[in-house]
Amino acid sequence: MFKPGRCLIIGEVAQAHDGSLGTAHAYIDAIADAGADAVKFQTHYADHESSPDEPFRVSFTPQDANRRDYWKRLEFTPEQWRGLAEHCRRRGVLFLSSPFSRYALNILEECGVPAWKVASGEVPNFPLLDALCATGKPIILSSGMSDWSELDRAVDRVKGHGNELCVMQCTTAYPCPPVAIGLNVMQEMRARYGTCVGLSDHSGTMWPAIAGATLGMDVYEVHITFHRKAFGPDTRASLTPEKLAEAVEGIRFTEIMRDRPIDKNANAEACAALRSMFNQGLVAASDLPEGSVLGPESLTTRKPLRGIPASQYEAVLGRRLRVAVAAGTPIEETHLS
Repeated sequence: MFKPGRCLIIGEVAQAHDGSLGTAHAYIDAIADAGADAVKFQTHYADHESSPDEPFRVSFTPQDANRRDYWKRLEFTPEQWRGLAEHCRRRGVLFLSSPFSRYALNILEECGVPAWKVASGEVPNFPLLDALCATGKPIILSSGMSDWSELDRAVDRVKGHGNELCVMQCTTAYPCPPVAIGLNVMQEMRARYGTCVGLSDHSGTMWPAIAGATLGMDVYEVHITFHRKAFGPDTRASLTPEKLAEAVEGIRFTEIMRDRPIDKNANAEACAALRSMFNQGLVAASDLPEGSVLGPESLTTRKPLRGIPASQYEAVLGRRLRVAVAAGTPIEETHLS
């Protein structure tokens, strides 16, 4: 699932579709066109995960009395989820979705998800985590709401099941400012757990994608929106499809730079032909008669390099000309006594 040296790039739709099946399908095409590896949704079923008094994280939706109503309005049928999964397969991207109940897990299993993304709030939900692990599929574990002790317990639980694991650095802020991205935590996770690590980015910019790729992140996940002013709770923390395409290009470019070290001497040798064009050589600054002793006022430099290189300037000072040299003429060793 996780390939060394190549970051798995996930475009997160979440609830950006706002309950529109057509919009959900449109996001699949947009994310695939941007070059991402996977499209991720969230599978919510109000009757199986929510209580009537569940509060909103952000009050943004006037048509829903509470969050349970919001989840209800955004539900897709099992058949519709299968259609979304099939669309992903046709476009050559992985279909992923975070389940928030055993009911959602079962539906997604029927859709053939290749891995499970565990949302930040579900990390301590051990009944759900155990059920996900029991499928034997890789686990992508978020960490936005967990301290080290809670995360340690969840990681130990997944390792106990033997599932392939990637732990994601995530800061639960929408949008997340640069001071809170926490690239250092991603590195600490790799050392602490010995697993793949990734970044779940809520900054609304592409810069963490490049920085994370430089550090060798294995997974990058970012929310997607068709417009930063679109309706929804996550739009300000999302990338547009166009910015996602730039982030994908930047990650792949950075991976090549990071994983292809160069030999500086060999690189210079490859430029040997260009050196004579771009380097400068010593030339007579004025008409110099035979017997002239070369001083600073006698010499200047010009391209292309002919005769004695400018780098040997000090070695030439004080030497005497054996022949007259006209202004602008490259100084040759044969001119000097």
